[in-house]
Amino acid sequence: MHGQAKLNELTVEQRLRHEIAAVTLLLVQERILGYSGHVSARLPGRDAILIQPIHQSRAELRPEHLLVCDMAGHLIGGPAHERPPSEVFIHTEIYKARPDVNAIAHYHHDLTTTFSLVEGSQLRPIKNHAVRWANGIPIHPEPDHINTPEQGNALAGTLGSRNALIIRAHGEVVVAETLPALLMDCIHFTENAEALYHASLLGAVVPLSADELNRFGKSLKRTKHSVKLWTYYIGRAKADGILPGDWGPHLELGDATNL
Repeated sequence: MHGQAKLNELTVEQRLRHEIAAVTLLLVQERILGYSGHVSARLPGRDAILIQPIHQSRAELRPEHLLVCDMAGHLIGGPAHERPPSEVFIHTEIYKARPDVNAIAHYHHDLTTTFSLVEGSQLRPIKNHAVRWANGIPIHPEPDHINTPEQGNALAGTLGSRNALIIRAHGEVVVAETLPALLMDCIHFTENAEALYHASLLGAVVPLSADELNRFGKSLKRTKHSVKLWTYYIGRAKADGILPGDWGPHLELGDATNL
């Protein structure tokens, strides 16, 4: 690899490392991600991903902690004594099945998981930004940990072309095209579940119709909206001291049209 190309690759990897760490810390702050779960990103031009070590605290994740794994889930970059999460196959198998996906989050949000536990209950788009899941929110039927390639492949099959799923009695998986978009989707996915739960306490819920979702989807500027949320949450976290100030250059998005 030529020197400039190698430098560009390293620069991209450093940005992704900082974005994964930032998304993880922000999801912890929003009480979406807890002591378990993980955020990953595809490394452009490589059959490899970035993901945190199995025992690393999500509340203290730093860019340098992240591991490089191949699409078989094997460690190919990082301290030899570290290993990826046992559920790394959630990530690798989805990336193999979905070339449009570049960022994945797996977490365990109790209220959202509740929609996989009650007969006749279905998590549906009730808020406008839930248009992202207008094509369905499937429930993966097996509550087990996804700790083999075969289980990861089955989960990727459940996801299909959709952008989120619930693992029954277990947790959630959300996929997106960039890490800023992933942060936005995790927040909106949780907000939608909370809104549906609270609305159901008041009476019969009127979900958004297919026509309403279609109209809003056509008007939504997804990249612009993800930049808006990214700017807000990153700025608030820096002001609150959750994100180190020297991460700033790695988290600036610049021209949103390039995302």
